[in-house]
Amino acid sequence: MTTSRPHPHPSHTTRAHSFNTAAPQYAANRPSYPPTLFDTIEALSPRPLHGSRTVDVGAGTGISTTLLHTRGAHVLAVEPGAGMAAQFRRTHPHLPLVRGDGNALPLATASTDFLTYAQSWHWTTPSRSVPEALRVLRPGGVLALWWNTDAVDIPWIADATTRIHRFLGVDPDTPIEKSGSGAPAALTDTAGHLDFTRRHIRWSREVSLDTHLANIASHSAFLVLGEDATAEFFTEERAHLRRLFPTETIEETYEVDLLLAIRP
Repeated sequence: MTTSRPHPHPSHTTRAHSFNTAAPQYAANRPSYPPTLFDTIEALSPRPLHGSRTVDVGAGTGISTTLLHTRGAHVLAVEPGAGMAAQFRRTHPHLPLVRGDGNALPLATASTDFLTYAQSWHWTTPSRSVPEALRVLRPGGVLALWWNTDAVDIPWIADATTRIHRFLGVDPDTPIEKSGSGAPAALTDTAGHLDFTRRHIRWSREVSLDTHLANIASHSAFLVLGEDATAEFFTEERAHLRRLFPTETIEETYEVDLLLAIRP
């Protein structure tokens, strides 16, 4: 059985930068988001996405940016990482992207209708990113944060999450990026400036076993360890899941954790 990795845990900054070395893997294997998510955002917002000035922060390889563009938003991507930005530009050369992050947005004051963070708010410092959001949003503008989280009420997903926690040496009750979200921190670290509405949206996708494992490997908790340190874990995980799914087709089920606030 694979043993947990030694402490100390890599720093928040080290994990945040780890994606730049694995941008193609991230783009190829990470899950997207369901149409219902954007329907829900619009239902909770004063205006539709279509025709809006939307800024997608921490855009990564462009998964959420392209979906916002498809909904008719005039979307600008903001991405801090060189590797992720390069992958974005290779894949989506028609979409505008600037380098920056949520702690110091390269945007004019009161210029934005929607400010979105897909899987990225937890990499910001709320004492800085909240004032920045309030600065760049127009009155009535929307801050929308969301995360794909694992549906741990499904037994095999719960068991897999436990194995991941054990390998990483993380307390089972401590959220990590693979299976938790930054939503609790977002709700408590806004210093009373924002009143969030929260929704959960369940969806699933069918993928190959290879894609499922590559998705797990693209998360920062694994990237910082490197292939050599994680090879045994993934060998054992492949064998375990192959017994459960002999066709090597897996249905991954997610709960999108959505937080939405309207600027006063």
